[in-house]
Amino acid sequence: MQYKLKLQEIAKEQGRQFRIALVGAGQMGRGFANQSQGLGLEVAVVADIAVERILQAYKDLGRPEPLISSDVAALNAAIAAGKPVGVTDASVVPLLDVDVVVEATGVAEIGAQVIYNALINNKHVATLNVECDVTIGPILAKTAEEHGVLYSVCNGDEPAEAKELVDFALDLSFEVICAGKGKNNPFEPHSNPETVHERAMAKHMNPKMLSSFTDGSKTMIEMAALANATGLKLSKRSMIGPHATRTTLQDVFCPTEAGGVLTETGVVDYCTGDVAPGVFVVVKSDSPYVTEEMSYLSMGKGPYFAIYRPYHLASVEAPLTVAKMLVDGRATLVSGKRMSEVISSTKKAHVAGEKFDAIGGFSARGVADRVEDAKADNLVPIGLLQGATAKRDLPIDHLVTYEDVDLNTEQTIYKLRKIQDELGL
Repeated sequence: MQYKLKLQEIAKEQGRQFRIALVGAGQMGRGFANQSQGLGLEVAVVADIAVERILQAYKDLGRPEPLISSDVAALNAAIAAGKPVGVTDASVVPLLDVDVVVEATGVAEIGAQVIYNALINNKHVATLNVECDVTIGPILAKTAEEHGVLYSVCNGDEPAEAKELVDFALDLSFEVICAGKGKNNPFEPHSNPETVHERAMAKHMNPKMLSSFTDGSKTMIEMAALANATGLKLSKRSMIGPHATRTTLQDVFCPTEAGGVLTETGVVDYCTGDVAPGVFVVVKSDSPYVTEEMSYLSMGKGPYFAIYRPYHLASVEAPLTVAKMLVDGRATLVSGKRMSEVISSTKKAHVAGEKFDAIGGFSARGVADRVEDAKADNLVPIGLLQGATAKRDLPIDHLVTYEDVDLNTEQTIYKLRKIQDELGL
């Protein structure tokens, strides 16, 4: 379907474009805003703690300076008149007259606040905040269902694009051996915003974001989200992460008895090498004829074949999720049965009384783990760790347990996770 044309048709019928509220106008948010406008969606609200980022977002779109206010009535009047608005307090957003809230902060706690409050105010929510989803995705999905709206992780990042390959493979009756992504940043488990600062500036990136890439957190979070959305298992705690190339994926991600690295099939993993920035699924067919046909179609000698997408377009692709919501009434990626948790490993030694900072910071990195293993070892999800206080001295490279820290129980993400756990979601 050409969503742009369909959105234009609907806009003509209803007398206006669909209105988007964008929360977070950093690198990902700006990309989303620019591509949304091209798709025929109106960015009606931009929320960010920095006024200059709000102004820059609208400047990108060639729109006049917005009304910046916290007065809900004044903001809604401006929105109805087709004027751009901005807010520095994201808690206002769920009360505004928009069709979809797009959450793009990348901060788990802020994501929890914005997404939950938007859902209970009967707003669709599309998020680029996978950090939040791997922590409380199931309870957010349940909340959306209860309020008759949609919640979804966006297209563009690897989990959604890899899931589409998994769905494609399953629709063709292939057995899914492994699904995953290529990692394109060096693995530096103790990296932090200071160690990556120079590289981040050269790439025009937030150092904290780059740090979450290099310390491995982002890959762990993305693959955990893929596992939870597809029902595939993790290969093991922290995954294997072997080297592979575009032409050897099927040889690497196959069972050990066939010369690969997998001790079981139906798993999620990642690799280094030239596969990045792509995603893949390795499949097998039980049909000798189909195997022969796949070989004839230049997919390799079999019996394992790699279906590979050589790119993901991040925020540029993300607005497709909003289009699917509004046109088809469907989500792109939603957590189903929780297969994976993202636990926390210290990036430095902590002393008793010291507080933990956010993902991509100085304190800890994310490590993907099977849910049952994380529960057995009483390990803390990294999405709950920001603002926690060490109860005792903790060494570097220590997996953080609930006995090690006092969590910030006032945070929205903690409260929602508590409900999620009590419900067994």
